Amino acid sequence: MAVQLKLNNLEAIAATVGTPSYDRADLSAGILHFGIGNFHRAHQASYLDRLFSKGLGRDWAIVGAGVMEGDRKARDVLAAQDWLTTLVEQEADHSEARVIGSMVDYVEPGDAQAIVARLADPAIRIVSLTVTEGGYFLDSHGEFESSHPAIAADAANPDAPKTVFGLIIAGLRRRRSDGTPPFTVMSCDNIPHNGKVARNVIGGLARLSDPAFADWIAENVAFPNGMVDRITPATSQRERDLCAREYGIEDGWPVFCERFTQWVLEDNFPQGRPPLEEVGVQFVPDVTPFELMKIRILNGGHAVIAYAAGLLDVHFAHEAMEHPLVSAFLDKVEKEEIIPVVPPVPDTSIEEYYQLIVQRFANPKIGDTVRRLCLDGSNRQPKFIVPSIRDNLKRGRSVDGLALESALWCRYCYGETDSGTAIEPNDPSWEQLESRSKLAKDDPMQWLALKDVYGETGSDETFRQSFARWLNMLWERGTARTLETYLKKGD
Repeated sequence: MAVQLKLNNLEAIAATVGTPSYDRADLSAGILHFGIGNFHRAHQASYLDRLFSKGLGRDWAIVGAGVMEGDRKARDVLAAQDWLTTLVEQEADHSEARVIGSMVDYVEPGDAQAIVARLADPAIRIVSLTVTEGGYFLDSHGEFESSHPAIAADAANPDAPKTVFGLIIAGLRRRRSDGTPPFTVMSCDNIPHNGKVARNVIGGLARLSDPAFADWIAENVAFPNGMVDRITPATSQRERDLCAREYGIEDGWPVFCERFTQWVLEDNFPQGRPPLEEVGVQFVPDVTPFELMKIRILNGGHAVIAYAAGLLDVHFAHEAMEHPLVSAFLDKVEKEEIIPVVPPVPDTSIEEYYQLIVQRFANPKIGDTVRRLCLDGSNRQPKFIVPSIRDNLKRGRSVDGLALESALWCRYCYGETDSGTAIEPNDPSWEQLESRSKLAKDDPMQWLALKDVYGETGSDETFRQSFARWLNMLWERGTARTLETYLKKGD
């Protein structure tokens, strides 16, 4: 019978899986993190757990915070198990579970004053965030969208903020008033130059209500860029059942992930940081080459397989890699249109990196769903796919495969697979995308008019012609035959 995950049960749990080797009473909070989800716990929280196990950095434990309605449920689940998480690392031939305990508290979601008070605590020296690619209020050019209703509301009521960024500003203002040095803001999201993006959003919001304070933030607050990587699916009943059956742990929110993990950070932490280099984090002067390689090859690669597999009714990512047309599509697009426009990365073979990506995508233990990979295309395509299209066009190179990827995304947003199975809404802008896709069935250019996604790239005639050809073919012949046509081209 499974044992409930709680501090009092760790001794019993330790008979079958690893548990914290440190006394959690020895931990003290040094980081407040917005966005306690699966990726955060598989990544940042996991690194810190390993650091604490080495007897290092125990004054850098995590306090959670959140502003979304779902954060309340997450807090309740974690509170019931004393902030502990079962982390299961899986490869094709091996799985290993351990309980991690690097989180020590979670401020009540929605309680702005309590969150600001915790942000003002001098012990909190880093505020980190995982709020997804779409959570930064950016327009199609990647610039701060000051007109967004949530931003306008925080600008009008800076003392009663509701966004993560408004709360961070309020916390910084309180610290300045108290004479406490500002914390470092560390983004952990999959966005190019994520530190710079966070700085622009926070500075931009502050400037709407207090330009002088915005100047103070620019002069005094550090925003290191970072590249994060670990494939981490969402938790479903499947994972909860596996955790109970395979490891004897009743965990309301276990995390399953691959064994591979990577974190590259700029070393810019004026108020100090945990010695994460002791557990494999790379500190570099410039993270740009690493993040561009990852975003283009891995995240872009996920998009390449996602919509083709989704239209073919493939459920899991590893099953997509087992499909000969989907895996061949990935290989051709990566080698001909993505990798050639990725700049060199220090001490890294990009070809070897790509082969590692293929192995990771094909991992049958992860259970990463195609639907998750298809999620939020309106925010992911402009960051993961369109830059590669733009770079190829600038160099006079083919964009045929990337145009097909865009056409597959358009076709997916129509709302049904090739077999006629309904696709449930899978994007914050699903209603708009579905409407556009239906218009594009007769006029493909309606899709490329999505300025928030394509910008000026959607006006390029080479790209437009290729996109229209593929979209028309998808409707006339279906996904499988269209992929066959693409793969035969140039043979």
